[in-house]
Parts: sequence; structure tokens; C-alpha cells
Amino acid sequence: MNRTARDHPPTAAELNLCLCHSCGLACDMRDEPHSCPRCDAPLHRRKVNSLARTWAFMLAALVFYIPANLLPVMNTTMLGDGADSTIMSGVLEFWAHGAWDIALIIFIASIAVPGVKFVALSLLLITVQRRSQWACRERSQLYRFVELIGYWSMLDVLVVALVAALVKFQALGDIEPRVGILFFGLVVVFTMLAAMSFDPRLIWQAGPEEAMDEVARH
Repeated sequence: MNRTARDHPPTAAELNLCLCHSCGLACDMRDEPHSCPRCDAPLHRRKVNSLARTWAFMLAALVFYIPANLLPVMNTTMLGDGADSTIMSGVLEFWAHGAWDIALIIFIASIAVPGVKFVALSLLLITVQRRSQWACRERSQLYRFVELIGYWSMLDVLVVALVAALVKFQALGDIEPRVGILFFGLVVVFTMLAAMSFDPRLIWQAGPEEAMDEVARH
């Protein structure tokens, strides 16, 4: 049975409550100054300039994503023969030598995950800016997914470090980082900042009555 907005309990905004971004405590915004009584962090009903900062961080990450994939990330020397490797050439080389598991990890973490984050964040930003009431629940779940995969963004960097350590054990082998790994590190940092800057509460702000009806249907 569908229920109207009046059948729902009051929202946090109506009760002048706000969650602390640092410790998660529900704080009364009627108290002055607006700071958390537990950790003394400043309180905001919404993340300040959320959309502008998210766009800025994501576009910066997209700019760095191009040289991160085109420039070499490491130079491997075996028996005096050295060669630079980009991310994709490293994936193909690992695959050709039978290390398909490492190749798959590097491909997913270095190419697929950043691409998914770019598409997901762009979808969230565009729909929020258009004040879309489409699939609010699913978009909230998409944002949580972006947050989740962000924790694994540095996985391939760890794999490269592991490979470097294994090569160093061989007396006739050596490995050195190249400038591409710096750009990829910047991609990871800026995509994480973009996800942290986005305020998922804006998804539900477009149409409160319609959003509440959608929650009631679930």
C-alpha cells in the first residue's frame, strides 16, 4: 500500500539533526557553535560545494588517466636487456607468461575500476544536477559501490611492488619505476577524493515526496 509523505516519521532536517562526518554522531544543529560535541569537528547539513569539488577532482583524475595508461610504469632488465612497460603491455606480458591471475588483477584495478568510477560518478553528478527523481535507491547503492571499490584502487600498485621485489631477488635482473606510475597514483588519489566529495544525500533532495514514495514501495 502506498503511503504519502505525511505517513513517514520526520526527517533529520526537520528535527534539526545532522550526522558528524568524522565520528557519525547525530548532533543538534540548534546548538552553537555548529561543532560535534564528541570530536569537535565542524558540522554541515550538506558537504560544502559538493558537486563542484566532485567534478573538479574527477576531471583532474580523467586528465591524469590518459598519461597513466600511455606512459611506461616500470622498466624491467633481465640479463642486460631492458624494456619499458605500460600498464596494458604489462598485462599482456603477464598473460603471455602464464601469470593470468596477476594480469587480471592489474587489468581490473588499473583499467576497469577507474573507468567504472568515471562512468558511475558522471551518472550521479549529471542526475543530481538535473534534479532527477529516477531510481534514487539504486543510485544510492551505486554510490556505495563506488566507495567500496575505492578501497582496492591501490591493489595493482602493490602487485607491481611485489613483482619488483621478486625481480630484485634475481642476481641478473632489475626493475625501476617510470613516470607512468606517478600519474596512476594521482588517478587513484583524485578518484578517491571525488568519491569522498560527493554528497549522496543530494540524490534524495531532488524530489522529497517522490523519493519517500519510492522508499515506501521497497
